[in-house]
Amino acid sequence: MAGDSFGQRFRVTNWGESHGKAIGCVVEGCPAGLELSVDDIQPALDRRRPGQSKIVTQRKEADSVNILSGIVDGKTTGTPISLLIENQDQRSKDYSEMAQLYRPSHADYTYQQKYGIRDVAGGGRSSARVTAPTVAAGAIAQKLLSESLGVSIVAYVKSVGELTADITPETVSSEQVEANMIRCPDSAMAEKMITKVEQVRKQGDSIGGVVECVVHNVPVGLGEPIFDKLEADLAKAMLSINASKGVEVGSGFDGTKMTGSAHNDIFYNNDGSVATRTNYSGGIQGGISNGMPIIFRTAFKPTATIIKDQETVNLEGEEVTFKARGRHDPCVLPRAVPIVEAMAALVLCDHWLRHQLTSL
Repeated sequence: MAGDSFGQRFRVTNWGESHGKAIGCVVEGCPAGLELSVDDIQPALDRRRPGQSKIVTQRKEADSVNILSGIVDGKTTGTPISLLIENQDQRSKDYSEMAQLYRPSHADYTYQQKYGIRDVAGGGRSSARVTAPTVAAGAIAQKLLSESLGVSIVAYVKSVGELTADITPETVSSEQVEANMIRCPDSAMAEKMITKVEQVRKQGDSIGGVVECVVHNVPVGLGEPIFDKLEADLAKAMLSINASKGVEVGSGFDGTKMTGSAHNDIFYNNDGSVATRTNYSGGIQGGISNGMPIIFRTAFKPTATIIKDQETVNLEGEEVTFKARGRHDPCVLPRAVPIVEAMAALVLCDHWLRHQLTSL
């Protein structure tokens, strides 16, 4: 199926279904000589896995990763790295009645119309479960970026519904993000967010919000002209994540309320290096990184599966009422945080490797 691979120089091909035997991916383009083991990958998967708190889906999956190829004596060989994650807690029977209808805001109808067949159990390829291998691949990219360039990527929950945290992105640490189950570095607002998610969960409903991400120590020059601009590829990566519906870079839509004189990032000499006094550009100008922190936000809609009576149509086009079953996130945001970080790492790693070919 087209659309299962991402990246050019650092390329990831994702495979598997939500309720199949396993899910996984193949990573191509990782340079030889990188020390790599399961211990470098598993922590990222543990942050994404289901069942980790009371405000996420209670599906029980260890998400233990197996490295099948591309590693010898603990180092990458430059050949494809194959990663496998077994599915252990499938409950396909929860979806038996879904085979006869189209769930609102899911991919049921569109997959059926496009392919003439669909995997009913868990949504198959359209399930957020298939983001797990991508997070595993992203962990490899993050290690490569960190050890080669000192790049650090920190994402966190910026807002849940109308609740918005007051955060200075450049100061956020991973420790602050991991200090609570909602993954918001503003501890006071985090408690309010958790309460809100618990409320909608008890009502059988769901809620959305925004994940913000900041990337430090990005070198100048990443990104290609016109169609492969860095922010264009970041936007594509973020919009490939399940439930994502919007991306802003830097000032984003708020920048439309400013004048050019207020919005322009003024250059200055920062102890021999060039920097800007503000960062409304979000670290990217002309589609190319300028050395300032890259800052962007991704909007996530409320989870489509809710435990309420809903109207829809069945395969015969008849209007029916149904109530979803199964285990689902009342809010995708806490588990979306490591996915956003992983996708950002894949984009930056790919562009860094491509940048090596642009000049002598």
